[in-house]
Amino acid sequence: MNSWLVPVEKLRPCDRTAMYALLENHFEGVTWDGFQTDLDRKNWVLLLRDETSNALKGFSTMMLCQTVFSGEQISVVYSGDTIVDPSAWSSTALPRTWIAAVNFLRQHYAENKLYWLLICSGFRTYRFLPTFWQEFYPRYDAATPDRIANLMGSLAREYYGNSYQEAIGIVRFKHPQILKDRLIEISTGRQTNPHIQFFEEKNPGYRLGDELVCLTEIRYDNLTRAGQRMWQAKSSLQFVQESVIK
Repeated sequence: MNSWLVPVEKLRPCDRTAMYALLENHFEGVTWDGFQTDLDRKNWVLLLRDETSNALKGFSTMMLCQTVFSGEQISVVYSGDTIVDPSAWSSTALPRTWIAAVNFLRQHYAENKLYWLLICSGFRTYRFLPTFWQEFYPRYDAATPDRIANLMGSLAREYYGNSYQEAIGIVRFKHPQILKDRLIEISTGRQTNPHIQFFEEKNPGYRLGDELVCLTEIRYDNLTRAGQRMWQAKSSLQFVQESVIK
């Protein structure tokens, strides 16, 4: 799998069209205008392409910015639309190159603590956290510390506005994108996983497109062994001309 980290303003029209087609194939409620609006709020896109056909197999949009919380300047990565075609699920390309991309951005743009604010309407996205990160919230086996809860709330209010339901930690969009049936249902044998059980309990409206707000700090010693292997792995990630952070 070939991977590219591209500033949004450097995307070609054909890239946007292919991204939209992939998203529309896996989500209900996708519109071109909504896709464009969300994309234009981001500043980086990770593209995954088939090595042979060069067909787009997945992508993840990101917004990297800086803000102030409790008098401290911090950097934040907000995750946007993310999808990998089921034909590429056996590949570790997305986590490997996503971690490589964020590490690149951390080195070049994040001069302070870097946090990842992730919203999850599917259990596969939530599972990314316990697989690769040691400390993240919310989680089934530990209460969210007050400082982290306040930080999550502050960032979610800042970015998602009135769509953020602070009392329940959920982002509820007026026009949500909902994973199609074949992707949203939890397969037999995974329902007993405590992380997945927690995700269902914490986000009971996920089938309607509700998004659970999650947070972790991006640093090497917060990675699991699997995450550290991804961090250290040789990556084929290629960078298009660098962008100025919004």
